[in-house]
Amino acid sequence: MDRRRFIKTAVVAGAATSVPSCFMRRSISETVPKRSLGRTGEKLSIIGFGGIVVMRKPQEHANRSVAKAVDLGINYFDVAPTYGDAEDRLGPALEPYRKHAFLACKTTKRTAAEATKELHASLKKLRTDYVDLYQLHAIKKLDDVETAFGPGGAMEAFTKAREEGKTRFLGFSAHSVEAAMAAMDRFDFDTIFFPINYVMWWSGNFGPQVVERAREKKMGILTLKALTRGPWPEGAEHTYPPCWYEPISDPEEARLALNFSLAQSATAAVPPGNEELFWLAVDLSHAVEPLSQEEEQKLKTMASKATPLFRYYN
Repeated sequence: MDRRRFIKTAVVAGAATSVPSCFMRRSISETVPKRSLGRTGEKLSIIGFGGIVVMRKPQEHANRSVAKAVDLGINYFDVAPTYGDAEDRLGPALEPYRKHAFLACKTTKRTAAEATKELHASLKKLRTDYVDLYQLHAIKKLDDVETAFGPGGAMEAFTKAREEGKTRFLGFSAHSVEAAMAAMDRFDFDTIFFPINYVMWWSGNFGPQVVERAREKKMGILTLKALTRGPWPEGAEHTYPPCWYEPISDPEEARLALNFSLAQSATAAVPPGNEELFWLAVDLSHAVEPLSQEEEQKLKTMASKATPLFRYYN
């Protein structure tokens, strides 16, 4: 049986049980591949563990999920205070493995005082003295950038935190092309966390210009929304909580979509916060390879018939 058929068969079979398919199938020696993170010198697993995966889960469940992720080679963990109780669950679960984990945290606060306060609260919940990457979270408007970089803005707290050893690297996440470009113009960030998705890329003109700028600056590129189909159709049942958009759950489409996103100079992708979809991405991590011409054309055709979650009008 070839790899693609094997993945589809195994994922479908695993979905019928209460235990993710990879828990049963993958050996510890078959670990998730790693890639270099820009100019940082770090190597991250190409699939990141998003804290939303353990949000509102019992602590024992969170402990098991993190332990299995580590066994499978996941070393990149991402969380934020806006993810409900995710920091409370992830902190104790990750504590035994903290020395070998790359922990990224974020803040939506735009002033220095608020960002400092939130960082200290995150460190306490995460049971650590430092995070490896601290990010301005979800910058959407140029006003967000102006406030963060203005007098008393969050970037003062960011640079101070780096000087004090409370973070090693600085980055940002964005859901806006304009804001992302402005942030990269204002500061020499180590990383960017940005939606890279085949539908948005080809049907929404959303992403190519940001990725090109990040490459020029030799930044580490981290991506979200790789497994996004688009907005939920009106009246559709939201079957993958807590996803606020329609995710890609079909294993073959997910394989193509993940391959596309990771081919755009990305180090790693953080899948949707739904735990089933996270383990699907882990299963697919060994099928990451360059798209063939036929596969790329297939995705372009699919993109032409889909509605992008984000668009860029220029």
